[in-house]
Amino acid sequence: MKILHTSDWHLGHMLYNYSREEEQQYMLDQMVDIVKDQQPDAFLISGDVYDTTQPSAFVQKMFADAIVRIHEACKQMTIVCIAGNHDSGSKHMIYKTPWKALNVNMIGSISKDSCLEDYIIKVEGKGYIVAVPFAAERFMPTDVYKELQKIVDELNHDEQQPVFLMAHMAVAKSDYRGHDQSTDDYIGGLYCQELEVFGDGYDYVALGHIHKHQTLDTERRIAYCGTPIAISFDEVYSGNDHGVVIIECDKHEGPLNTEFITIENCRQLVNLPHEGVACWEDAKKLLDAFPDDSPAYLRLNVEVDDYLPAGANDEAVHISQGKSCRFCLINAKRKAHDTTREVKTFTTTEFKALDPVEVARMFVEAKNDIFDDDMKACLEFAKQEVKNNSGNE
Repeated sequence: MKILHTSDWHLGHMLYNYSREEEQQYMLDQMVDIVKDQQPDAFLISGDVYDTTQPSAFVQKMFADAIVRIHEACKQMTIVCIAGNHDSGSKHMIYKTPWKALNVNMIGSISKDSCLEDYIIKVEGKGYIVAVPFAAERFMPTDVYKELQKIVDELNHDEQQPVFLMAHMAVAKSDYRGHDQSTDDYIGGLYCQELEVFGDGYDYVALGHIHKHQTLDTERRIAYCGTPIAISFDEVYSGNDHGVVIIECDKHEGPLNTEFITIENCRQLVNLPHEGVACWEDAKKLLDAFPDDSPAYLRLNVEVDDYLPAGANDEAVHISQGKSCRFCLINAKRKAHDTTREVKTFTTTEFKALDPVEVARMFVEAKNDIFDDDMKACLEFAKQEVKNNSGNE
């Protein structure tokens, strides 16, 4: 069986108030062309079709039109789309019945009392797809991946056809560079699970959620395909390519052939400088020298001693006027402090007496980031709202 593995389209995503419709449509056009060329048996979308659980009607139409065109490019192909943590599982299922007419399987939700057979899709004469949508851990059936594997093993006992698993989740020890506020335990807001949860009976595990293409096991059978185009500036770095994965497997437990196909972005996300940071004066020079006809999004990565100069953002906007690029922001990073300096410690009583906004300031500055006036004002407002609401209880 030959499959195309993709995920994390994040349709409807806005980048600093810029609509990404043009880029996403260009990406979807390439998906159609790849399907025409590759003629896979199955097209797997492993979650996060949309960037929000409340996509606009326009964005939903973009998705529907794309799926119809993808079907037309290879009519015998089975299409399977599971919901991710950015999607609404219930809305995913609204048009499940009419989608079946185009051999499209929309899998939106799962719970402890779900019939597990409903999550197994047979591709006649080719193999099986086990499609598990995202759900909070408390709603997941116990050992769901292993239990599904047992059911498929019985169905597949005589034919021994390939078995593919789809899931949208965070796996421990993954490379999560590009995901803000993530740790070794939580990636993109999801608690990390160990590889062992999948068991050992799947020929390929097609994961979604983490935006970097990577394989996680020594046999290269468990993989994230990554985003087809970069979602944030932090995803733009050497070695992080964006595209889809083609996988071929002729029999259960047989060898895999994989191919990564790059998706081009018509409006690149560009960091200046491309790696690391620059002082403000050098960053301005890089912005001024950026090609006038390049339709990129730009972020300036600037190292500062304390704060950016007053009016720095306006100055960057002025420099970028007349260029085809879209200037987005200045990413200010404070110079690293001397790590040998004395670290301030507090007793429990002292800590409780601190102002919450002051605690936030200390935390941000300890990470060598900038705690600016806008951030302070936002936190002061939030603190006051909490006080007001507490007084009403």
